[in-house]
Amino acid sequence: MLKEGVVMRMTDIKDKSPQRAFLPRTILTKLPFASSKLKQVFKVFENSTMDKVMDESLSECKSSPSKGEIKRCVGSLEDMIDFATSVLGRNVMVRSTESANGSGKNIMVGKVKGVNGGNIIESVTCHQSLFPYLLYYCHSIPNVRLYEADLLDPESKAKINHGVAICHLDTTAWNPNHSAFMALGSGPGQIEVCHWIFENEMIWTTAN
Repeated sequence: MLKEGVVMRMTDIKDKSPQRAFLPRTILTKLPFASSKLKQVFKVFENSTMDKVMDESLSECKSSPSKGEIKRCVGSLEDMIDFATSVLGRNVMVRSTESANGSGKNIMVGKVKGVNGGNIIESVTCHQSLFPYLLYYCHSIPNVRLYEADLLDPESKAKINHGVAICHLDTTAWNPNHSAFMALGSGPGQIEVCHWIFENEMIWTTAN
């Protein structure tokens, strides 16, 4: 579907998380990061009522990686860069969908570019997790392709956004209850799964 001239409905990619910020690494290293120590975290963030959400985020961060996955949760910019460069080397660049324009509406695909010529590429994707401070779940999964596309208004043909999309070619190790399978009526290993990089999420690759 990601071909110039195609009109499609864009997923709702809006960032619905409350506005937060990264913490400096010097502060972050002094905060506990374990479910057993949540009460200590609450003492720092006294107005937080996010106990269940925080516990879920911590569980996700502490869970075992899937086959071939390298993962880390990061709460500072320094930690994100360190993780990305530990996987990809020091010559890296980061991409993100430019904005949420067109989200939940019909858009027309403009010019499309396959990163690394559309071939399989090594990458690190960072998704937001709910926490009192800005926390990202960053992971590298093998067998992905990455694309960039101009997104146009279907009526005026004016450019409204620049989207980044990732395609997961091997879903054999995914949870059968993954939302992608629920939406598409499929299961692990039966399909490839492609999705837009959501607002305020990002993907790191080696620099072109």
